[in-house]
Amino acid sequence: MNAWERFKKRFIPTSGNDPLSVDEACFWQVDMHSHLLPGVDDGVKDPEQTLICLQQMVAWGIQRIITTPHVSRDWYPNTSAMLREGQIQLQALADANDIPIQIDVAAEYMLDEFFPDLLNADDLLTFGAERYLLIETGWVAAPQQLEDILFRIQTRGYTPILAHPERYTYYHNDEATLARIRDVGCLFQLNWLSLTGRYGNKVRTQAQRILKNNWVDFIGSDMHRPEDLPALGSLFNLPEYELLRTQPLRNMTLVSQ
Repeated sequence: MNAWERFKKRFIPTSGNDPLSVDEACFWQVDMHSHLLPGVDDGVKDPEQTLICLQQMVAWGIQRIITTPHVSRDWYPNTSAMLREGQIQLQALADANDIPIQIDVAAEYMLDEFFPDLLNADDLLTFGAERYLLIETGWVAAPQQLEDILFRIQTRGYTPILAHPERYTYYHNDEATLARIRDVGCLFQLNWLSLTGRYGNKVRTQAQRILKNNWVDFIGSDMHRPEDLPALGSLFNLPEYELLRTQPLRNMTLVSQ
């Protein structure tokens, strides 16, 4: 019994509608937010876990994965060189196991006090011709001078994408600030787990609000481990799944880049 079969036996029901059996459900084709490099952050722990995740993503129709390990000086001081080497190893792992998928690496950058050093040095991992840069902010309080940071990112030639804006509780009752962030040129990436209720009802409600505003530029799994897969698969049976088709998604533009 291989890793995938062991996972299915442990986590997937043997009767009823199996959300993990939906073929080509990910019409967006590219997943641009995940944590699939083993052992570099709070994502997958080993190659076996990575393989389980890759196999399911391919079964759902994902053709390319841009995995995005955390980069923060205090918690995950990953370097660009280390992550690029990890991408080579991860693509080799997929190829060796006959998994037909293109794997690239970028990063999810915390806007901490050390981020400006990376920005000034142009030592940032991006994706797409637009030099998309995935960023996140802290969980406790709204970031100070965010518009200034976004402006500096843009003047260096990058296109900022705010990861999972629906999860920042300090924006739950401040739609005007989110609108302003978007107006100054920052794109939004929604976690599809948020639409399933994985992070609670308040986050799900905020995700629905962002959908209603047509603010979803990218949909991403933000997958950290195989145990995320059943929740991810549950999206395909929800009304929000069809609403994703109405969004200005840019994922598909990344298929051949």
